[in-house]
Amino acid sequence: MTLEPDTFTEEKYEVFENYQRVVHREPPDKISRRGFRRFLCNSPIVRGTYRDYDGSQRPLGSYHMCYRIDGKLVAVGVLDLLPECVSAVYFLYHESIHWLNPGKLGALREIAFAREYGYRWWYPGYYIHSCPKMKYKIDYRPQNVLDPETLQWYPLTKETLELFDKGPYVSFSRWTAEPGDDTPPKPKKPKQPEFDSDVSTNSNESQAEEEEEEAFLLTSSMPGIPTLEEMRRINMDHIVLRSDYSDRFIVASNLVVWSREDIGQHHSLKASIAELVAAIGPDLIPELCVDFRKRERSSGSD
Repeated sequence: MTLEPDTFTEEKYEVFENYQRVVHREPPDKISRRGFRRFLCNSPIVRGTYRDYDGSQRPLGSYHMCYRIDGKLVAVGVLDLLPECVSAVYFLYHESIHWLNPGKLGALREIAFAREYGYRWWYPGYYIHSCPKMKYKIDYRPQNVLDPETLQWYPLTKETLELFDKGPYVSFSRWTAEPGDDTPPKPKKPKQPEFDSDVSTNSNESQAEEEEEEAFLLTSSMPGIPTLEEMRRINMDHIVLRSDYSDRFIVASNLVVWSREDIGQHHSLKASIAELVAAIGPDLIPELCVDFRKRERSSGSD
């Protein structure tokens, strides 16, 4: 087992192609090298080294944990290594080792890796209760699950797991249990929002929506500003960015969200940059660098 950069290689793609086609039963025409690169290679998370207060070091960034038997690659674990956790993004393997339960072996290896290097947590990622391929994720203890409403962590026990059988959506903050009670928690009625009696909620929402729509520069019909459709025809993929999370320049098209967002989505990153380009003029794109770094306000006497 070796920890390698999350770069594309043909041997990794061969395992990916076999896994998607045989295990996930994906049609061959839906599997491509380009798709593999976009999905699991060349993450925007920069690789580096984290130095803890006690002098210990551990790797940071996106990596591939490669598993080989007699020199042949048979499985790949895609990992995001953060300062305090090992986050399991994806795990793929060749059909020839299916009998070894490679998903569980990979999880154990990732947990061992986290302990060896001093990470506090291992994140197995999303859990879908109705998906048989994800059942192995709940075999490890102790484990917590994130409440989607309060963003609080709750122990994943036999009793709390029973809640997943009751419906497709579970918020643990809506359930309560008596101390020492082994029965499933009882539902708790969610707290209703309070409104002033003399305020019309519908009119406020309508007014907010109208103000938001008017505030979007690309639909404002302001003289000299390109329209939304005109901006869609402008290539912004090579705009250079700066961020607190990297000491290097970043190209916009390398961002994970870039291909997913549309410039018509007001307040999205892509739409905000499109508004900036529209305001200063598309001709200045080659000379543009958008700096998202937070600058601390200097303390002065004036």
